[in-house]
Amino acid sequence: MQALLSAQNPDGGWGYRRGGSSWVEPSVYALLALRDLPEAAEAVRRGRAWLRGLQRADGGWAPHAAVRESTWVTALVLLLEGLEGAGDRALGWILRQTGREATWLYRARMKLLGVSSDYEAAPPAWPWYPGTAAWVMPTSITLLALRKVSKVRPEAEIRERIREGRRFLLVRRCADGGWNHGSSKALGFQINSYPETTGLALLALEAEKAPGLERSLEAAERHLARCRSAEGAAWLEMGLRAHGRPASAPSSLREDTLMDAALRLLARRAAQGNNPLLG
Repeated sequence: MQALLSAQNPDGGWGYRRGGSSWVEPSVYALLALRDLPEAAEAVRRGRAWLRGLQRADGGWAPHAAVRESTWVTALVLLLEGLEGAGDRALGWILRQTGREATWLYRARMKLLGVSSDYEAAPPAWPWYPGTAAWVMPTSITLLALRKVSKVRPEAEIRERIREGRRFLLVRRCADGGWNHGSSKALGFQINSYPETTGLALLALEAEKAPGLERSLEAAERHLARCRSAEGAAWLEMGLRAHGRPASAPSSLREDTLMDAALRLLARRAAQGNNPLLG
C-alpha cells in the first residue's frame, strides 16, 4: 500500500512506473486496491477527481490525457466509479461497442471469402479500440463493470450483453482450458493460454457453471504453480478464488511496475474475502 501512496503523481493519477505521467489504467487499479482503506482516503479522493476530469464528450475515457479517442479503459472507470461517478454516458458508450467480427458486414465478407473460424460462433464482445476485433481482457473487464451496474440497473439490454460476453469467453477458450489474448487458434493451429488472461477470464466468469469449466480451473492452477509474473499470479489468484479454489502465489515475486503492486494488493484483499473488482 505504501508503495502506491508514495508513487501518486501531483495531478492525482498514477503512471505505469514511479515518476511516469499519469495513465488511466494504472490509476484505476491503484484506486481499486486502495479503496475503503482509511489511510488512503485522501489519495483516493485526489485520484478520483483526476479521473473524472478526463471524461470525454462521448461519455468515454481515453487511456491518457494526450490520446483523443475513448477506448476500453472506459469500462475500468465504470468498474471503479459505478454509475454514480461515471454516469449514464459512460454506460451508453460501453453498450454501443462491439467487436468488428460480430458485425453483419464482416461476417458476410468472411462467408463470401470462404473463411471459417471460431469467430463465427462468438457473440458480440468488446475490443481494445472502437471498430476493431474483440479480445479477452477488455471483454472480461467490461463484464465485471456491467455486473456491478446491473445490481442497480437490472435492465434487459445490460443482462443480455453480460450473457453474450460470458458466452464469448467460453467460445474463445484454448484447448488447454485457459485463455489466450484473443482467439484459441492462429494460422490454423491451436495456441496456448496465458496466466493473466486465464485468471482475468475466470474472475469475469464468477458463478459460471458451464461445462468444461473445471478444466479451465485446472489450467489456472497449472499456470499459478509456475508463474513468475506478479501481474499474472495476481489475476490467477483472484480468478481461482472467485470459484472457491484456494490459491496463493509466492510472496517473493518481484513487483516491477505500479500495476504489479496494485494487482498484488487486490489479490491480498481478495484472499481476505474483499475483492473490490467483484463489487
